Amino acid sequence: MAGGLAEYTGIDALLWRVGAIALTLAGGSGIIIYLLLWLLMPSAPAAQPGNPATRRPSGPRSPVPGITVAALLIVLGLGVLVTQFTDLDLGPRGFLGSALLVVGVGLVVGALTGVGRGAKGGLITLGLLLSAALLMVSTVQLPNGEVGDRTYRPTTAAGVQSVYEHGAGDFTLDLTGVDLADSTRTITTEIDAGLGDIDVLVPYAADVRVSVDNGIGEVRLFGDVVAEGFFPGSGSAAWSGDDDPEIVLTISSGLGDVEVSRG
Repeated sequence: MAGGLAEYTGIDALLWRVGAIALTLAGGSGIIIYLLLWLLMPSAPAAQPGNPATRRPSGPRSPVPGITVAALLIVLGLGVLVTQFTDLDLGPRGFLGSALLVVGVGLVVGALTGVGRGAKGGLITLGLLLSAALLMVSTVQLPNGEVGDRTYRPTTAAGVQSVYEHGAGDFTLDLTGVDLADSTRTITTEIDAGLGDIDVLVPYAADVRVSVDNGIGEVRLFGDVVAEGFFPGSGSAAWSGDDDPEIVLTISSGLGDVEVSRG
C-alpha cells in the first residue's frame, strides 16, 4: 500500500508508513484511512505479455507533497506532545482537523507554484481521505479509555463508579450484587464506550431509568428491541418501575449492541 502511494504521489514510502502509524496513534484514524485506501484505490494495470507495465513519465517531482507530509507529521507530533504533557486533549477530531488544514495549505502552495509533477494528485487523495475520516469520527464515537473485554461487579452502591469509560472490547456491568436496601440515594452511572457490545445487568426488583445514545448497533432494553441499525438509539429512553428510580443509567456507545436486562 505504501509503495503504491509512493509511486502515485512521488512521496517516499517511508513517510507514508510513518504517517499511517501517527494517525493510528491519534485516535485510531489511521486504520480508517487504510481501509478507505484499500477500498477506493484502483489496482495497478496488469502487464501484457511482451509489454512492460506502463510507467509514469519521468521528470522533476514537486517538493510540495513531501514538505506537506513532513509538516503533517510535525503537527501530529506536536499534538501528541500537547496531549501527553498538558491538560489539553485534542481528540481525534482535533488531530484530523489539523492534518486536513496542513494538507489544504499544501494544495494551495502546489496550485500556486505548479512546479514539477505529483503536486496535486496525492494531496487531493490524502485530503479526501482525511475529510472522510473526520466525518466518520464526528458521527461515530471512537475508542476512548481501556481496550479489551472488561467486567465490573460492584457489591455496594458506593462501589458503582459515576462514569465508566471504555475504548474497545465488550463491556459488562453487573449490578445484581448491589444491596439496594443499604443505599440511601439513587445510583447514577454513565457508560461511555467506543467499540464493542455493552451488557448491563440490574437487580430484578430495581426501578430503573435508562437513556441510550448508540451509533451503530442494536439496543435491547429488558428483553425488547427498541432500536437497531445506524444511529438507532440517539436520544432514546426507557423506563422500568415508578417515577422514583433506584438506578439511573446513561449509556453512550459508538459501535456495538447495547443490552440492559435483569439478573
